[in-house]
Amino acid sequence: MRRSGVSKPTIYSIAQRCGVSAATVSRAFNRPELVSAPVRERITAAARELGYQPSSAARGLVTGRAEMIGLIVPDITNPFFPLLVRAIQRTAERMGSSVMLVDAEESAAAEVRHVAQLRSRVDGVIVASPRSSSAALREAARGLPCVLLNRPLRDLPSVLCDNTSALFDAGEHLHKHGHRSFALLAGPSASWAAARRSQAIRRWARGRGVELVELGPFRATFKGGRQAGAALLGTAATAAFAFDDLTACGVLAELAGRGVAVPGERSVVGCDDVLLARTVTPSLTTVTAPMDDLGATAVQVLTRQIEAPGGAPEHIRLPGVFVARDSTGPRSGP
Repeated sequence: MRRSGVSKPTIYSIAQRCGVSAATVSRAFNRPELVSAPVRERITAAARELGYQPSSAARGLVTGRAEMIGLIVPDITNPFFPLLVRAIQRTAERMGSSVMLVDAEESAAAEVRHVAQLRSRVDGVIVASPRSSSAALREAARGLPCVLLNRPLRDLPSVLCDNTSALFDAGEHLHKHGHRSFALLAGPSASWAAARRSQAIRRWARGRGVELVELGPFRATFKGGRQAGAALLGTAATAAFAFDDLTACGVLAELAGRGVAVPGERSVVGCDDVLLARTVTPSLTTVTAPMDDLGATAVQVLTRQIEAPGGAPEHIRLPGVFVARDSTGPRSGP
């Protein structure tokens, strides 16, 4: 351990103590496979004794790596994304990188601009639930390791949460409770996840032969959910699929404000299973997204892209799981 008043240790002081060159010390930290085990152990022991900490900037000069990845989310206020950010950050730290977070504020133009701004500052970028067109994403990511989260694109790596099976389970759950008339409260028109979820619900409804009215699209916000709730009351639907949990909570608030009992008069299903879904009253029936796995997998795929550029893009799907809670129940009335 370095004592107060002693000059800051450098690779040169370590080299002098170990009787090796400064270049050997540098390689021991940045390219350890090029240094024999006994020499590497002497160097690391001397570094510990002297209190030496390798500079990330210096490592970057040697390795060509920034040891930083970019993460662009469409709306940091949506409770889905903080959980995802945490999962990505934890995995990145374990793999030796930091995370630079950017909020695109639901703007496709900002998304593309941020990718360009991050290009010289990070080793690669994860773009979560992008709103940009496929062509714009391809152009923005040209020559930059990039992984898309919840958006498939054939020539860019992607990690997706596929909720199709879980939404079928949600439909069956409602059907068993006697519901035969349903509402689909569609999410943002630029969201792949919203389109995918709507497609799954339509498929289930057709297969079951039940009535499905489609409303929206609505913004994935609490206010958007209240608007969806008001629209729901203009239909005969006794059960509703909301795009996500935040929207569903807005629906619950609107129904409560109008004196409509949930689940007595209407049943509501969300998607993602954020913390809000478990704390709202009534607790929200929803689909659990494998948040930790989504974040970890995205970082792992991006790291492979950084370390071996030019390889075939990976496309990984992770399933959601249906969770029944208190916002759904038997259909009331005749």
